[in-house]
Amino acid sequence: MLLTKVKLLEPSNPNKATSIINGKASGILNWNDIKYSHFYDIYKTLLGNFWTPFEINMSDDIKQWNMLSERERDAFLHIIGLLSILDSVQPNFIGIMKEYITDPSVKAIFSIIEQQEVVHNQSYSYVLASIEKLSEQNRAFEIARTTPQVYERNKHVINVYEAFRQQPTVHTFCQALVASLVLEGINFYSGFAFFYNLARNQKMLKTSTMISYINKDELCHSYFISQLVRAVLWENPEVDVHGAFSEWIYEYIDQAIQYEIEWSRFVLREIDGIDVNEMTKYIQYLGNKRLRMLGLEDRYEATENSMPWIRVFSDENINLGKTDFFEARPRSYAKTTDINGFDEL
Repeated sequence: MLLTKVKLLEPSNPNKATSIINGKASGILNWNDIKYSHFYDIYKTLLGNFWTPFEINMSDDIKQWNMLSERERDAFLHIIGLLSILDSVQPNFIGIMKEYITDPSVKAIFSIIEQQEVVHNQSYSYVLASIEKLSEQNRAFEIARTTPQVYERNKHVINVYEAFRQQPTVHTFCQALVASLVLEGINFYSGFAFFYNLARNQKMLKTSTMISYINKDELCHSYFISQLVRAVLWENPEVDVHGAFSEWIYEYIDQAIQYEIEWSRFVLREIDGIDVNEMTKYIQYLGNKRLRMLGLEDRYEATENSMPWIRVFSDENINLGKTDFFEARPRSYAKTTDINGFDEL
């Protein structure tokens, strides 16, 4: 059954949403009366992450840019191009999803995420404007549109988004959320590693500072999306009859991991300080973490971080107030409450 767009205001309905989608709600948001009270903690965490690129003085990076090797500069521009695709698509897609969401608290959180993605995208323009002439700035964004290795890997996410846009059902909504988790929680990480590797070698420190802010935002986005998937599946158990949807998640994330590995081997080749085999294990390690965020079991042998130096720049175990209101085991989505225990992210 197709989802219907939610009216802006429906005074005959209660303020507290009866469900995230396909429910009833007036459209009036009272944070003291929401169905999933821990969403307020997530909202406050996202607000606390507020920043703008203009806070970062790029003068040191301007001096260092031409000191990078040709291979480093090429990777830098390719990665900026990739990130610009992801953060251009995401706010547009979030705007589409919000039209079908009943719960006003979820809409509000997505509005913050949407705004942060716009800031992320503008950050890449800010970085490039600081270090390169306009023609090279434009070339980096052209890379996003014209380089097959950049565009093809993102079709894995975009095709699922388009499927939801064309046929918005509970099932395609859940699939789109998982695709969004892949975008936020897997597809950025080869790029993040590149910038952190520069920073640990005292190169382009201001750019890496900005990337660390983006990384923190994306981790919070990933956490919220994983909680949302689990809540929607609890409300709509028919989506995962006999574990079919869980199996789809495993297969979808497995393909995403393969794309990210292929991309990392292309863009990080011959970069001093990065071992592409270690990067492969790191990506698989991230895949396990994202599966656990969804309440599923590990899929890959890489249960430990093969690149521990990244922790200096990115703490994957960031504290989001409380950590996990779901005690769900694989294929079992328990109701979220204020007293359930937590797992580490």
